Amino acid sequence: MSVDVLVPTRNRPVELGVTLAGLAAQDGPIRRVVVSDQSDDRPSFDTAPARAMARQLGRRGVEVEFVRHLPRRGLSEHRDFLLGLATASHVLFLDDDVWLEPGTLSRLWAAMSELRCGFVGSAMQGLSFLDDHRPGELKPYEEWAGGVEPEVIGPEQERRWTLHNAANLVHLAEKLGIGAGQWRPYKVAWIAGCVLFDRQKLAQCGGFDFWRELPAEHAGEDVAAQWRVMAKHGGAGVLPSGAVHMESETTVPKRDVQAVDVVR
Repeated sequence: MSVDVLVPTRNRPVELGVTLAGLAAQDGPIRRVVVSDQSDDRPSFDTAPARAMARQLGRRGVEVEFVRHLPRRGLSEHRDFLLGLATASHVLFLDDDVWLEPGTLSRLWAAMSELRCGFVGSAMQGLSFLDDHRPGELKPYEEWAGGVEPEVIGPEQERRWTLHNAANLVHLAEKLGIGAGQWRPYKVAWIAGCVLFDRQKLAQCGGFDFWRELPAEHAGEDVAAQWRVMAKHGGAGVLPSGAVHMESETTVPKRDVQAVDVVR
C-alpha cells in the first residue's frame, strides 16, 4: 500500500515551496507527489525552493511530477484531474498553503491502517490564534469509539465545524494530554486542507465527478466529496492535527456557489 500526494496550486510560489518542504520532512509510504498548477502566469512550482524540495524528495525515492492544467474549469475539475492521475492505493489531497509538521503523515497512515474508513484528515490550524482560546467551540468534540461508522451529515453534525476554527485543535490536544506517538479519531463535519482518502472508496463514491454540474467559480468541493464518502464508508479527523495553515490571502474570493448546495 502506498500514497500519492496530490497538490493543486495557483499563484502561490512562496506557499508551495513551504508545503513541499513539509512533505520532504515526512516519514510514511509516499510513492509520488503530483503538483498541478493553474497559475495565471509563471507556474508556482517554477522556483528554486520548489525544485530543491523536489530533489530532496527524489533522494528518498519519491517521484515528483510538476504539471500544468489549463484552462481553469473550477476547483472540482482540478481535483478530479489530479485524482485521475493517481494510481496508489491511497491519495493525500494537500492544499498549497499547508505545512505539515514532521510525523503528521505517519500518524494519518497509522489511523487509516487501523480504522479502514473512507478518509482520515488533519484539519489545518491557524497559529496566529494560539492565544485565542474558544472553549465553546470545542463542545461538539466526540471521539469515535469502536471504529468509524458511515454517517449522513445533517444540521446537527454540521455543528462540528467549529472544532476546526482558529487554533482550536492545538488547544484541544493540549487539554486532552495526548502524548508523543498517540492519536485519537474524532467525528467531523468535514476537513479542509489535508485529507488522506482510500482511493478506491473515493472513486466508488464518484470522486469529484460532479464538477460538470457546477460553474467554474465555486467552493466547497472538498465538502461535497467528503460527505459522499462519509455516507458510505465514514470519515474521521485525527488529533493532534499537525497541519499548519499559512493564513495567506485566499485565491478563491468568489464563494457564492457552494458545491453541496448543488450536488448533494
